[in-house]
Amino acid sequence: MKSPRNKPRVKPTSVVTGAAGFLGSHLTDLLLQRGHRVVGIDNLITGKVENIDHLAGCGEFRFIQQDVTEFLFLDGPVDYVWHFASPASPVDYAELPIQTLKVGSLGTHKALGLAKHKGARFLLASTSEVYGDPLVHPQTEDYWGNVNPIGPRGCYDEAKRFAEALAMAYHREHELETRIVRIFNTYGPRMRLNDGRVVPAFVSQALANKPLTVFGDGSQTRSFCYCSDLIDGIYRLMMSSFSEPVNIGNPRELTMTEFAREVIRATGSRSRIVFKPLPQDDPKQRRPNISRAKKLLDWEPVVGLSRGLKMTIRFFQKRAKRVGA
Repeated sequence: MKSPRNKPRVKPTSVVTGAAGFLGSHLTDLLLQRGHRVVGIDNLITGKVENIDHLAGCGEFRFIQQDVTEFLFLDGPVDYVWHFASPASPVDYAELPIQTLKVGSLGTHKALGLAKHKGARFLLASTSEVYGDPLVHPQTEDYWGNVNPIGPRGCYDEAKRFAEALAMAYHREHELETRIVRIFNTYGPRMRLNDGRVVPAFVSQALANKPLTVFGDGSQTRSFCYCSDLIDGIYRLMMSSFSEPVNIGNPRELTMTEFAREVIRATGSRSRIVFKPLPQDDPKQRRPNISRAKKLLDWEPVVGLSRGLKMTIRFFQKRAKRVGA
């Protein structure tokens, strides 16, 4: 009796919500490179078509313009659901507080429902903002945070905290395979110049030789992870067997004044530094403890700040030329 022929391996199918956003588009690229079929979903409130227009004509990518707070119906099998949809900058969630809360709650519920229906593994893109203005430094995953739920950042912080709780509820009650990544400050190509985050703000000011605006006295700290490092860590997390939150970020910590000087040096700018009052609830310190990621995922960042800034600045320079053309 002849043995049956081996069936050809079927490509895994991934659904990425927020696929036209900064990180969602980079994740989509990585998944396609690693042999996935990708269905991207985005309502384009903060995402941009130009982040995925290079995928036009790609037979393995399908884009659906839809709000993820609405019912998600897809034909065919789904193996992975990557929930990245959300406004993710102070400017965005100041202008879109209700939408931010809805995508973190209703959107996460719909994305989890899709994963449950399809028997897919689910990953939530959470944030270091769940730690609030932390009283523990550096931040470990077992720290519960110091968040003002009714402050101007509360809509984002609490939406993500709720999303984490909902993911764990689906994991415990429905035995759904869930993963939670807590993303620390990330930068790179495809960030929006006007999104209010410090990297595009400083780079755009420096390229125009305008003063770099540092809030507070400049002593508050951040840690900056280049986007390719972050996406690699997130992919490893999804493919792992670990269901509790994992910090992904770069543990190199800089004050805002130090970072402003790095940007001025990298751009060759004539800009000076000016100081303005610190916004309400702005975290004073932010640095990930990545021991869990190192141990479980064999992951740590490899792109240094000078190299990452160089690639990011080059992107913004090209963008400025296209806009000015």
